Amino acid sequence: MANQKEYDVVVIGGGPGGYVAAIRASQLGMRAAVVEKEHLGGICLNWGCIPTKALLRAAELRHNLEHLSDYGIEVTGDVKVNLAKVVERSRAVANRLSGGVSHLLKKNKVDVIDGVAKLSGKSGANHIVSITGKSESKITSRHVIIATGARARQIPNMEADGKQVVTYRDAMVPQTMPKSLILVGSGAIGIEFASFYRDMGVEVTVIEAMDRILNAEDAEISAMAQKAFEKRGMKILTSAKLQKLEKSKDIVTASIDVKGKITNISAERVIMAIGIVGNSENLGLEGTKVKIERGHIATDGYGATSEAGIYAIGDVTGAPWLAHKASHEGIICVEKIAGVKDVHKIAENSVPGCTYCRPQIASVGLTEELAKQKGHDIKVGRFPFLANGKAIALGDDEGMIKTIFDAKTGELLGAHMIGPEVTEMIQGYAIARTLETTEAELMQTIFPHPTLSEAMHESVLDAYDRAIHF
Repeated sequence: MANQKEYDVVVIGGGPGGYVAAIRASQLGMRAAVVEKEHLGGICLNWGCIPTKALLRAAELRHNLEHLSDYGIEVTGDVKVNLAKVVERSRAVANRLSGGVSHLLKKNKVDVIDGVAKLSGKSGANHIVSITGKSESKITSRHVIIATGARARQIPNMEADGKQVVTYRDAMVPQTMPKSLILVGSGAIGIEFASFYRDMGVEVTVIEAMDRILNAEDAEISAMAQKAFEKRGMKILTSAKLQKLEKSKDIVTASIDVKGKITNISAERVIMAIGIVGNSENLGLEGTKVKIERGHIATDGYGATSEAGIYAIGDVTGAPWLAHKASHEGIICVEKIAGVKDVHKIAENSVPGCTYCRPQIASVGLTEELAKQKGHDIKVGRFPFLANGKAIALGDDEGMIKTIFDAKTGELLGAHMIGPEVTEMIQGYAIARTLETTEAELMQTIFPHPTLSEAMHESVLDAYDRAIHF
């Protein structure tokens, strides 16, 4: 074993959880390595969070150009979309950031090893990690962090073929724009693609098995979102279960059970966005005490598994499947390994969620329904963007901000937003919850004018019958 390279921490997977964990380990004086089989930055940077936002930006610009006359700007001629350039820019954005991750790892003296990693026993107190790829090697480490992420879930007999039936990855690099599209699933991924393709002029139908779209969001926000999407021309079917897909040369027909009635809908393309499955296979976990629960690796909240020296973070450990949650878990895991004092688990319901559709949606904390289920006596505030000066000036006054407080303590239990740039504003409420702020501090905070954030203040005031501008 003397010829094997030895590390303090080896991270399997170079996504937003993995590379952040490795950098933090190096900062804390540990010798760290990342093993990555494909792209540094993982799915989020290369095939998820970042490139989709580039696509959505293009769709937003197309929408804005079609409405320039609303602002007194007259442009003659039709708006044309060069789909190849739209996709090319999206890929360039991803590649630029992937190169940035490589630079950060090098700057922090983290070794990057190309290949596929697998646990293959122990050497004393160290775990042996076998690496295959362009070349084969073995390394050892006292601590191994699994950050292998997740992949799109497939339905038996309705698997994606990469052409007519696709997952998010193929949907991001379309060679042609379909005239019609069926989107199966209305979580954040599904709704973002529905928004993008609709703004690109595609006829979009969304199929959702639950009784409402965006089921993780507050019900009131979900209802507002559906109304906004339908106003844009989307067709949305809820309580609708996909039964089968039949493909012909140019059309895919979906048979759907809508509240007991079978309905057939046809489109040129189908995007499957029905959730994800953790990449917990082929890691050599069979010979360990690591527990797999419903396809995800079980941990203690600090990343530790049931096997000493083996940890897991990010999407492979389960919901919420968010890049920022993975990064935070990576830091918590490494700091716990290093013995840093006052390391805290991620608090329940403290991870903000963002959906970058049009209108944008963002939230943190408990929904109104969950707050009641947990026994809270609540106060709820609402403030519509139609009463916000900045939103009116922008010509984007659709949506609202909703805040939920514990009536006895003033604790901010949850905040839910739909409207312009709310994904940028939700951090204000996330900070407030981390600081255990009550309504009193939020009321006493001076919000600048004119800004969209003023609606945040007014929503708090409204919860206590003190709203000024509505």
